[in-house]
Amino acid sequence: MLAAPLAPARSVTTRRAYWTRLLPALAVLACVTRVPSFVRPVWNPDEGYLAVQARLLAHGGHLYETVVDRKPPLVPWLYEAAFAVCGSGSLAPVRVLAVLAQTLTAVLLASLARRRWGDTAGRTAGVLYLLVSVGLNPEDAQAATFEVFILPATAAALWCADRSRWGAAGTAVACAFLTKQTGGAVLLPVAWLLNRAGTPGAGALRLGAGFAVPVLCAALVTDPAGFLFWTVTGSAAYASFTGSELHVLGRGLANTALLAVACAGLIPPVVRSLRTARTARAGVADAADLWLWLASSAVAVTVGFHFFGHYYLQLTPPAALLATAALRASPRERLSAAVFTSACCCALFLAWGLLAPHPELAHAQRLAAALAQRTGPADRVLVWGMHPETYWLARRTPATRYLTAGLLTNYSGGRDGPQVGEKYAVEGAWPVFRAELTAHAPALVVDDSRGEPYAADRIPSLRRLLAGRYEEVGRVDGAVIYARTPPE
Repeated sequence: MLAAPLAPARSVTTRRAYWTRLLPALAVLACVTRVPSFVRPVWNPDEGYLAVQARLLAHGGHLYETVVDRKPPLVPWLYEAAFAVCGSGSLAPVRVLAVLAQTLTAVLLASLARRRWGDTAGRTAGVLYLLVSVGLNPEDAQAATFEVFILPATAAALWCADRSRWGAAGTAVACAFLTKQTGGAVLLPVAWLLNRAGTPGAGALRLGAGFAVPVLCAALVTDPAGFLFWTVTGSAAYASFTGSELHVLGRGLANTALLAVACAGLIPPVVRSLRTARTARAGVADAADLWLWLASSAVAVTVGFHFFGHYYLQLTPPAALLATAALRASPRERLSAAVFTSACCCALFLAWGLLAPHPELAHAQRLAAALAQRTGPADRVLVWGMHPETYWLARRTPATRYLTAGLLTNYSGGRDGPQVGEKYAVEGAWPVFRAELTAHAPALVVDDSRGEPYAADRIPSLRRLLAGRYEEVGRVDGAVIYARTPPE
């Protein structure tokens, strides 16, 4: 009679031993794959934008009122919290949080795979994910921005749904959405698992409540009207690529090719499993939620028609799980080949991140040094360009809530076509912009457009401002610096 509890105890001991070995290994691998992220002060303009937002929020700014972007609030809040604890002079704290996010994502995927296919599959899923997670241009893969923090939330949504924890799954979907709108795409595979569970009514209520409560709380904590506008209704012009079709599609093909190289070890086993007549149908059915996850993530990459590299990070968790599913019944040498190939590709991308030159960062640093030299800490400045990190590097306060020219010209999608100019700005932006420049006249204005379609001489309102109140005082790498003329 006393022997019955031994089986559960052994199971708990085995599970504890499994994770005791796997967790440190995944954490170390996550640290190794993120080493390049610590070698640069800023990786891309999104990091710069978030850093400036966090400083403004820390000094009394209000999200969607005096601090604006077309994004939900979680990542700006995360940056603000990291700066509050560690100071705002370095992005190292948020880079550490990105390592933790990658580790958590790998652990959740390993847990999903282990529950479905066994111990080896769990190890495979976690390792493969981390190896392919850096398989893009380092400016996209190594930056601590929105997509990196989406991934643990999307993995958690599938993890909870796989265990029929529908309220928690809804909360995880909400966290993904509140990190970036496209994170909500994970709702599709979660809904499929809910339907397959056979109790869609009660489960749907819990799922809906789990999603709605955090989103409503975020809206109420910020500004409901502003939250709705900046996260949903105010991005119609941004979501069009009219006039830039070839430019945008070329970027999409290039980033697709990069991710395909990173997934060179994953693609063959998946294709092989689908081509095996005896197992293809069963394999697809067994992993239907994963295929839906991949498909919904692909739609998320496509939404907005911009195809930036960091968008593609959402594809990596379902890709790693699908490859794991395909490899679970393969000979050991095929599993080893997939991991070895992925490791070699990962090494190439890490070398790229460590060795590639960074001309735009060097330009932003030189420009920031010029701004810091010509102004005092209390002075406000206006950088007319697409590199908000200049404000952060110079430690100067922006003269306006619009941290790039993109929100004022619709250039923020990387367009090179005709839909760039004042009339394509975010609705109502120019009256606010002009009022802010009147209330907080910048000590310096920097035209950092360098011949792009949003150049100051193509923007009538900005051209009039410079002609009437400012004079050129210097140039840095093609950027023109204007100082306010003294009153007569």
